[in-house]
Amino acid sequence: MTLFLIAGGALVVLLLVIGVVVSLTGEDALVEERLGRFVEEETVAEEGERSSMLSDWVNEQVERTQWGGGISRTLAQANLKLRPGEYVALIVISVFGTGLVTWFVGGRDVISGLIGVVVGFFLPRFYVNRQRAKRLQAFNDQLPDMLSLMVNGLRAGFSPAQAMEAVSREMPPPMSEEFRRVVREMQLGISMPQALDNLLRRIPSDDLDLVVTAINVQREVGGNLAEILDTIAYTIRERIRIKGEIRVLTAQVMYSGRFLALLPFILSSILWFANRPYLMSVFQPETRLCGIIIVITVFILVGTGYFIMMRIADIEV
Repeated sequence: MTLFLIAGGALVVLLLVIGVVVSLTGEDALVEERLGRFVEEETVAEEGERSSMLSDWVNEQVERTQWGGGISRTLAQANLKLRPGEYVALIVISVFGTGLVTWFVGGRDVISGLIGVVVGFFLPRFYVNRQRAKRLQAFNDQLPDMLSLMVNGLRAGFSPAQAMEAVSREMPPPMSEEFRRVVREMQLGISMPQALDNLLRRIPSDDLDLVVTAINVQREVGGNLAEILDTIAYTIRERIRIKGEIRVLTAQVMYSGRFLALLPFILSSILWFANRPYLMSVFQPETRLCGIIIVITVFILVGTGYFIMMRIADIEV
């Protein structure tokens, strides 16, 4: 156990140093590298780019796996300047860090360390998913204003590409960031439909899908794009208004369901560290069968209640 902890601590320190070095030396080149990955073309890295051989090797191995592309897409949707290998290194650091902390706090017990390992494994994913959801919500809220800006530009004589460039200059993030990438892709020679498809892949939004489809159809069959986008903007505004009202009405159900589902596990973890004999009294030899039945019943009831409450709050607009 001592050798394992020493090896784990050394690995944590090594990965932390690598992460700091890569973050300080390669931050400016990450946007261009990710752009090349979405465009699916090779791009020339900037002259000032420096990265460690170990970091490059880790990233290469991760990107070769089936879930490496999914990690890259999720990080891009959350707008986090991390590469897949760095994200995996962050998970490893979190796992070892929280595992060591809970191992010491829990009286150097293996189960206490495993609790920290599980928590540390899900912490980076929770943060990334939260950032991704917040950015997607902000993008959807800015979509009607973006369409109004494009409609005004088209009516003033702009082409669709020029209207998108105006959006990249005038709109706040994340709208300006995403359309700046679209404009850069088109400047690199990518067609507008492909650039918009890449945008839709980074921002999985039903409203954006409607806008992209309208632009692609108008390029094929013609028509008044300004009028089409104006109608879509009104529709999206109404949908956002209705979704906001529904979100307010269902917020209590959503948060209650999540809190009640996590409450047994939170209380069990607190009792494990605060009063372990009291918690384990259920699993004594004479009451072990009853304790197992209680645990199984809790899992079934909590899972069923959470599923029902989420279904009640999930209202399609």
